[in-house]
Amino acid sequence: MRKSLLKFALVATAILGAIFCDLKTPAVFAEDEPEIDQASLEAATSISISPVSKILQLEPNMVYEDVLSVTNNGNADLDFEVYVSPYSYVKDTSDETFKLGFNQETTYTQITRWIDFKDSSGNYTTKPKFTAAPGKTVDVTYRVSVPASIPSGGQYAVLFAHTLSSGNSSGIKTEASPGMIIYGHGVGETISASVVSDMQIRQTLENGESASNKINASAKVKNDGNIDFMATGTLKVEGVFGQSYYETPANKARISIIPETELSVSDVWEETPAFGLFKVTWTVNSVGEPQTITSMIFIFPPFMIVIVLLLLTIITIWIIIVVRKRKERRSRFTV
Repeated sequence: MRKSLLKFALVATAILGAIFCDLKTPAVFAEDEPEIDQASLEAATSISISPVSKILQLEPNMVYEDVLSVTNNGNADLDFEVYVSPYSYVKDTSDETFKLGFNQETTYTQITRWIDFKDSSGNYTTKPKFTAAPGKTVDVTYRVSVPASIPSGGQYAVLFAHTLSSGNSSGIKTEASPGMIIYGHGVGETISASVVSDMQIRQTLENGESASNKINASAKVKNDGNIDFMATGTLKVEGVFGQSYYETPANKARISIIPETELSVSDVWEETPAFGLFKVTWTVNSVGEPQTITSMIFIFPPFMIVIVLLLLTIITIWIIIVVRKRKERRSRFTV
């Protein structure tokens, strides 16, 4: 019996070693990536737009004109066109999340019908084309003609500068479409309302050069009103004696949530240590009172879990053997 137990321990140790090596070894892929002519690629797609967003106060019968600057950062002439698209989100039924789309019209994207652009001849049209020399900026004038009757709340659109297809030496067609988001706020009743749900604090295993647990938190924020708002999440990690280890940076980007949309806010402590006990607080700010949850998280190295399970298995087997031996001895004495 002792020999059987020893064999089991040796086999279990070998399995443990294989698991530990698998956790520590990064994946290797044999396929080589194809070579791409980066110079040609950059020349065709190096385009930027300024500004990246604009907030407009919309009033009936208002005509608003402004300039959108498109810069060619490449080393060759660049042809592009400008146009407007709806700025909205569509719910993906496969995973119940909202995906950003630019072709879904809603009551909050009517502004797309009110926008046109001035072409090179000075005429207003919906999709003019331009050419930008290397390193040069083209200022495109756009116009918002607000009708006499407009809905209350927000109106959202994106002004795109889309590079026209061009082939390069790699045979790849390269295009780019930077855009400027317009947040239009109409007159009338403004309703700001949010619903925060699915607030979670957890630890997840991430594989890389070394497998490690990461403390992270997330929540869903839904816009139940008719105007956009900003949502932020603050993750705070403290020790059992109150020492501070991590807090979401104040300059972390906020998430803009438009009406009829539910988006996720999240954060992760990238420097989570391999072992420790922490008090974790997760706070979400949107509209109304902040929502907060707190949890105690115990970080335990993955390979230590395997070792503990192995030891428990060996101890269990040892106890079973001892109990059986005692029963055998008692049965001998009773005979």
